[in-house]
Amino acid sequence: MRRSSPQSLTETMIMDINGSVALVTGANRGIGMAFTEALLAHGAAKVYAGVRDLNAALNPRLTPLQLDVTDEGQVDAAARAAADVNIVVNNAGVIGGPSLMQGSLDGARREMEVNYLGTWAVSRAFAPVLAGNGGGALVNMLSVTSWVAHRRFPSYAASKSAQWSLTNAFRMALREQGTLVVGVHAGYVDTELAAEVDSPKIDAGDVAEAAMSGLLNDEPEVLVDEVTRNVRAALSGDLEILYANR
Repeated sequence: MRRSSPQSLTETMIMDINGSVALVTGANRGIGMAFTEALLAHGAAKVYAGVRDLNAALNPRLTPLQLDVTDEGQVDAAARAAADVNIVVNNAGVIGGPSLMQGSLDGARREMEVNYLGTWAVSRAFAPVLAGNGGGALVNMLSVTSWVAHRRFPSYAASKSAQWSLTNAFRMALREQGTLVVGVHAGYVDTELAAEVDSPKIDAGDVAEAAMSGLLNDEPEVLVDEVTRNVRAALSGDLEILYANR
């Protein structure tokens, strides 16, 4: 929910997670599960766990909600069922596209369908819900690859770049209704999604906690780790420097 800042003489609104009602997509594992735990730890009154399989093992404090973000019927049904939501976390994501020079493009299409179009469908369906509940917040789980291409995962990076652009569009579109739109960017996270990656990884709980801090401080972008902060800072520089070690 949004509340007036007691330190301000103006009516500036800031986010308050305590007592809020949240929805997290892709909530049954990894970063999604960490988001649900962080929201509960910060006092959320109810957290809907958006999952494709209602039989998935979940924290009993969560409210399961069947939600395949690629199924617009399920997305619309979720928006009706969770009409009390004031925080929406778009976390559902997949990786599994082909290499740059060979392999079927079906995996790349799936990444775009889930990571980009799924975020679009959920955000659009829940925008009026957030407006009706005082504005609230829309949180999109992005990536450092929103800004930098990846030779090994080219289609995943492209889907995250598209998702970042979409996040910025929603930030502009939802400003008038008082909705805070937050993009959360991180490097490799220690989850099943990055299990085959042999690189330093950060903890999913740290990602979720950084996002909570961003919410509480009305930050439009959350840069979770140093890798992400360095890439973000390098965007205005020479491409040869940005891609020197990639």
